[in-house]
Amino acid sequence: MNKYLTEFIGTFFLVLTIGCTVVGAAGIIPQLAFGSALMVMIYAGGHISGAHYNPAVTLAVWIRGRCPARDIAPYVVSQIIGAGLAAVTVRYLLGPGKPIEIASVPKALLVEFLFTFALAHVVLNVATAKGTAGNSFYGLAIGFTVLTGAFAVGAISGGAFNPAVAVGIGLMKIVDLPQIWIHVVADLAGGAMAAIVFKISNPDDK
Repeated sequence: MNKYLTEFIGTFFLVLTIGCTVVGAAGIIPQLAFGSALMVMIYAGGHISGAHYNPAVTLAVWIRGRCPARDIAPYVVSQIIGAGLAAVTVRYLLGPGKPIEIASVPKALLVEFLFTFALAHVVLNVATAKGTAGNSFYGLAIGFTVLTGAFAVGAISGGAFNPAVAVGIGLMKIVDLPQIWIHVVADLAGGAMAAIVFKISNPDDK
């Protein structure tokens, strides 16, 4: 239960930060806030749950062999509930946002796939690989991957790279709710591909 609570808390504060900085126009660079929130929550919860906060990462870590199958559904449910409650909180505090226009579905699918692949690739290599075991930089590396993606392609897709975040930003109307399928499909595919590439690249790291 402590693992699932950690996944709930981390996802809640990640989505809360996204909502408050995007909807609230809080006078700071939202992308920096996203990456920083993810980084600190990873350092806070990594030793308990692995600090996925993202169904695509949970999928990648499971395919890689470092997440028991029995944890997949509880992790994802905890992440979605955390994102949903964060969205409700933001709407109570600040009201709904103004949806980002996704002008091209193929382009949005591509960038969500690529940067979710990059995120899961970094997670697997800095947080699960034998060669980087015990490092102290994993949270910074993962947080900066999200920050980089948000800067690079956020205007194209909304920059979720995370199906739970997609649910949250849909409920907050940062993106149109009917379009979150783009993030769900592309992000899960990116996470799965990163795990496959990791296993090919690291055949001896079981």
